[in-house]
Amino acid sequence: MAKRAVPMSRAYRLLEPGPVLLVTTVARDGRPNVMPLSWHTVMEFEPLLVGFVMSAGDYSYGLLDASRECVLNIPTVELARQVVGCGNCSGRTVDKFARFGLTPRPAATVGAPLIDECYASLECRVRDRRLMSRYNFFVLEALKVWADPAVKDPRTLHHRGYGRFMVAGETIKLASKMP
Repeated sequence: MAKRAVPMSRAYRLLEPGPVLLVTTVARDGRPNVMPLSWHTVMEFEPLLVGFVMSAGDYSYGLLDASRECVLNIPTVELARQVVGCGNCSGRTVDKFARFGLTPRPAATVGAPLIDECYASLECRVRDRRLMSRYNFFVLEALKVWADPAVKDPRTLHHRGYGRFMVAGETIKLASKMP
């Protein structure tokens, strides 16, 4: 196999960690906001800890920093246009739920809403703030997790950079023990 050097500005696309999320937060006036997020990682299984980086310039950063809670909603490919649309405008000036036809549903443990159209949602609170000021890195603990049991193999979006996405969804099963 002949490999070529990859520019460092594009190397992150090789390590794409998981499905695009729609992070919901709530402003002090009670208005919900949503933004796409593509860089996150599971840090622990029980309790479920999720880490992610969010730019301090994002409107959602200030909302999450103030409320210390959010919902990580997992959309499928059917919401691709809404995901991109939410990423191309700011919640400072736009009601993204109204503009993109998303339905907020009350969460059980946090003030931020679930997105009804997403196949799964994780209600979260900020667990650790030590890496926020240096790296904009949030560590969240999932408090309640919801998923549509009818969705067996979700066709999730995976950001590849510059408006490109990969769609996952085929599940394969391999032997768990080596011969």
